Amino acid sequence: MINLTVYSRENCHLCKEAIQLVEELSREMDLTFKIVDIHCDDALVEKYGLMIPVIEYAGKELAYGRVKKDFLSKRIHEHVRIE
Repeated sequence: MINLTVYSRENCHLCKEAIQLVEELSREMDLTFKIVDIHCDDALVEKYGLMIPVIEYAGKELAYGRVKKDFLSKRIHEHVRIE
């Protein structure tokens, strides 16, 4: 099982697009994800404030900003051994 984290914030159109892409990928591969609103933690705002959305796996940033499905899929395959 691949567990991704999507760092996001309210009223962010890029975040909504990235979440839709992750939802699509979750139907194509063994993938789950959680959404974390960066505004719930000052450290996350400082770290990701200008980068969101950020998609992370096991502490590694796979993609951020305007995320493309093919790019994200490729990055997942590079970092995760899919069995």
